[in-house]
Amino acid sequence: MRCLTPSLLRRFWGLLPQYLSVGPSQSPNLSPKQSSLRQSCSARPGLLTAPDVVSYWQKVFEKNGIPEARESSEYIVSFVLGAKTFQSLDSEKLRAPLTAVQQEQIQQLSCKRLERMPVQYVLGEWDFQNLTLKMRPPVFIPRPETEDLISLVVEEESRKCEVKNSAFSVAVPPPVILEIGCGSGAIALSLLCKIPQSRVLAVDKEEAAVDLTRENVHRLQLQGRIHVLHHNVSYGSAKHLLPWGPMDFIVSNPPYVFHEDMASLDAEILRYEDLDALDGGDDGMRVIKTILTLAPTLLKDSGSVFLEVDPRHPAMVEDWLTAQPDLFLTLRAVHKDFCGKPRFLHIQKQSR
Repeated sequence: MRCLTPSLLRRFWGLLPQYLSVGPSQSPNLSPKQSSLRQSCSARPGLLTAPDVVSYWQKVFEKNGIPEARESSEYIVSFVLGAKTFQSLDSEKLRAPLTAVQQEQIQQLSCKRLERMPVQYVLGEWDFQNLTLKMRPPVFIPRPETEDLISLVVEEESRKCEVKNSAFSVAVPPPVILEIGCGSGAIALSLLCKIPQSRVLAVDKEEAAVDLTRENVHRLQLQGRIHVLHHNVSYGSAKHLLPWGPMDFIVSNPPYVFHEDMASLDAEILRYEDLDALDGGDDGMRVIKTILTLAPTLLKDSGSVFLEVDPRHPAMVEDWLTAQPDLFLTLRAVHKDFCGKPRFLHIQKQSR
């Protein structure tokens, strides 16, 4: 077991005065229990366990106004210890003193979090739909609620298969899916894993996003069923988006934040994420309108568009579609997210 040298121990407990707002001879406002812990660690250099370090960094984060201080600390410590979550660490790892190398790694990652870097970027990876995906700034970080968007597409595909199989004896061909704004590839890759034999065309206008999606494709060994395209989708994009013919589904978590709301986003977002992946223009519908305008050309008859949107958008989209009867699109359903807010739209192309 490697122990901390006295100098490294001082760096740990006297960590970065600019963050703790204390001088080198001062202590942060510690409880008696924390003071006792510090004294015992000073007396026994290096004998710091995972819970000790989580508690310490939680206090540092809280003192500096870092959101989700406990969760951030737990994710960083568990990552360094080779676990997905702190709760999944076994009792042996929880009791074992951390090595100097582990403590140094935790310090380096925690300093990034102190700069308001999102935990997903700090760790360089994140789980989505049980897939471990690479993450790096400024590519948009997939949010937990987007997992429900995947479920809705999978449920619709299952429903369509049941209907077709009951009506025809021939096998139903696997679906072809277009994702607009693929980011890290979270949606596209999840759909490939959830819907066997499906194929996905994943499109993004940012080269950084395209590169990251391709890395995640190779990481999951799914390159035979997906084409990743660097393309800025516009009203004239149809010819670029039909390499396999008409699509069964168009899926997108497009930029939908109202422009006036952008300034109020968290510091983690404003400093590190690609703001173009969030800003939907004055009404939050700039990209949504483009997708829906292209949809009749891109979709098979009765094909579907699934969108994640702002809770204010369902009524706005319905009114917009009503004013565009020549698109032959119908809002079939509005689904709520796990907070009870209307978040997902199912829009279907009418059969002619």
